[in-house]
Amino acid sequence: MSTAEEKAKQAIQVLTMISEDTSVPRNIRRAASESIAALNDSKVEGMAVRASNAISILDEISQDPNCPLHARTKQSC
Repeated sequence: MSTAEEKAKQAIQVLTMISEDTSVPRNIRRAASESIAALNDSKVEGMAVRASNAISILDEISQDPNCPLHARTKQSC
């Protein structure tokens, strides 16, 4: 497995935690779920393109003032 795929799996784990956290607003959980789908989209060729799609989804909500601090800075352990 390539390092890009490993990094994608780590990102999916963190996004899954955010999407399942009920203290996070619904629009942010939805964006996390959409980002997971973008990373897993096998129709799109190349991990770089999938990552770019996920980043663009997350970029839209990154400036949302309703996003709790713990969701913005969530890291996998």
